[in-house]
Amino acid sequence: MQTSIILIVFLPLLAAIVAGLGGRIIGKFASKLVTTGALFLSCILSWPIFIGFLTGAETETVVPVLDWIRSGDMVVDWALRVDTLTAVMLVVVTTVSSLVHLYSWGYMEEDPSQPRFFSYLSLFTFAMLMLVTADSLVQMFFGWEGVGLASYLLIGFWYHKPSANAAAMKAFVVNRVGDFGFSLGIFGVFLVFGTVSIPAILEAAPGAVGTEIGFAGMRVDTLTLLCLLLFVGAMGKSAQLGLHTWLPDAMEGPTPVSALIHAATMVTAGVFMVCRLSPLFDAAPGALEVVTYVGAATALFAATVGTVQNDIKRVIAYSTCSQLGYMFFAAGVGAYGAAMFHLFTHAFFKALLFLGAGSVIHAMHHEQDMRYYGALRKEIPLTFWAMIFGTLAITGVGIIGIFGFAGFYSKDAIIESAYAAAVMGGGNVSAGFAFAIALIAALLTSFYSWRLIFLTFYGKARWASSEHVQHALHGHHEDESEVVADHDSADDHPVAVREGTGGYHPHESPWSMLVPLGALTIGAIFAGYAFYYPFFGTEEGAAFWAGSLVHNAELVEAAHHVPLWVKLSPALVMLIGLGIAYNNYIRKPKNPAKFVAMFGGLHTFLMHKWYFDELYNLIFVKPAMWIGRIFWKRGDEQTIDRFGPHGAATAVGWGNRLTARLQSGYLYSYALVMLLGLIAAASWAYWWAR
Repeated sequence: MQTSIILIVFLPLLAAIVAGLGGRIIGKFASKLVTTGALFLSCILSWPIFIGFLTGAETETVVPVLDWIRSGDMVVDWALRVDTLTAVMLVVVTTVSSLVHLYSWGYMEEDPSQPRFFSYLSLFTFAMLMLVTADSLVQMFFGWEGVGLASYLLIGFWYHKPSANAAAMKAFVVNRVGDFGFSLGIFGVFLVFGTVSIPAILEAAPGAVGTEIGFAGMRVDTLTLLCLLLFVGAMGKSAQLGLHTWLPDAMEGPTPVSALIHAATMVTAGVFMVCRLSPLFDAAPGALEVVTYVGAATALFAATVGTVQNDIKRVIAYSTCSQLGYMFFAAGVGAYGAAMFHLFTHAFFKALLFLGAGSVIHAMHHEQDMRYYGALRKEIPLTFWAMIFGTLAITGVGIIGIFGFAGFYSKDAIIESAYAAAVMGGGNVSAGFAFAIALIAALLTSFYSWRLIFLTFYGKARWASSEHVQHALHGHHEDESEVVADHDSADDHPVAVREGTGGYHPHESPWSMLVPLGALTIGAIFAGYAFYYPFFGTEEGAAFWAGSLVHNAELVEAAHHVPLWVKLSPALVMLIGLGIAYNNYIRKPKNPAKFVAMFGGLHTFLMHKWYFDELYNLIFVKPAMWIGRIFWKRGDEQTIDRFGPHGAATAVGWGNRLTARLQSGYLYSYALVMLLGLIAAASWAYWWAR
């Protein structure tokens, strides 16, 4: 097992180095083959480990790599820790990454920088694997920053696009805010416990309950402070409300990047971290309440914004943000197993939806605005059915006691856990709030998910108005890097949209894109049904998790026995959302325009994403730019440069012009200078002698 673990983690790094440094030598095909082969081998090695933990054949294993840091009392060993929690993340990361690598063969076929792209993908995967196998917080921070770097490189992959550069910089800066909180949390943990070893921290956590520590001139509860600082890091990486603004803009990267980083792996790092440190968080109920409220607020915020988006990738991006909110408030109410279960199933159906959207974009010549789609189900039937299964999974379609798609089991487990926590806590306000918000968000999720399906695959063809389609018809070849994905508009159905195909015929994607869709479809259908009890069973869950996270058997048992109306509520709100979408986009397609005319203020508010970007621009960006200009113009140019290098150069010039006048060539001029020098020397000697 130890050899397998080392290969799983370091094969992607080796492949990234080969493709990145030797891509020009070995060529595109070899670069793709090396990176994709390495990822599939890592995936093949990961599943037996996961199944071993599932059957009880495997136990926690620590693989030492090297002695890393020895600095006073700080001792950090680089070791790979694999337990049940890590095994779950291994299959999620390697499975999705390997399929995204294969998918990219077809999607990025025309891109001239394929070796660089595949190298970045593999580098990201290595950093994520380092994060999930970390035995210490410092090692986790290494992987944490590694995925941040890879995210920056992949979002800005098409660096010639100003919008891609801006999105990459935005993701990098916003994540630095979260990472600053995470680093403060690590410093605080070392100060309190004297170690950064995760097992040692979790073992010592109960001893710090009730203690206080000084922070910002105040005395605060130690564990609450540490957990909140660590949670700030999770908020940045997992795009929770307040630090979420980078995630939608990250859609500027190629679509496979969206599927890999911003749907299934990197954005779940925060959820993984909270679950990994669940004994620490469980000992700080105040911090858990904050996690619950932030998660629930994020689920609601992102779901409302997703209802009005027209860019197909942005709809799914806000869906990701909302689903992450579900995972966090599940952890906040103590249902860590349910949070990880939803993380696991979400990886399959969200990657499926993103890659399916990429297939649609590929078929529509990189048109991303759903208002220019319609009637595509007969043109690209395989993509259509993949998207249907992904939508059935995310909206939680199923029949109690018989069968359901992935989200039916995992999302309902979260909703039932929130209700159970509210009842068990004697009226736990945060859990009750999360339960109510979860149902509202589920309704909105159903609405915008089916709205996407109806706008894309049903109705009449609206391809004639697409500029990208017209370019294709007239022989202009472009790739996604030339598309600025910003189709936000005040209307759901602009006047400019004309019905008809314009003579264009969409085409189904190549096999390299369809095979990953098929594999992910299997996960979207069966992942919830197959793994429900190991992840969320009372006794089965305790045996499966085996102490790798806090398994509250009492809460899980209560969640299994909530009233029938609680179990039926998610299905009811799902049907309501489906009905609203069907009525407004199939039966009466003119209704959305009427809604916009009637509630223009609300629509504008949602189209501007609750004005978070504008608010941050006013409070942070403009003052920072103003201060920067002050330091640049007055500090750098008018002070440092003026009296520094520029001033010295000016003084030398003046001196040069003065001495040049003395070089006249006349003997009497030189004699005069010599005489003056002698007088000055004699005067100085006389003055010194006195």
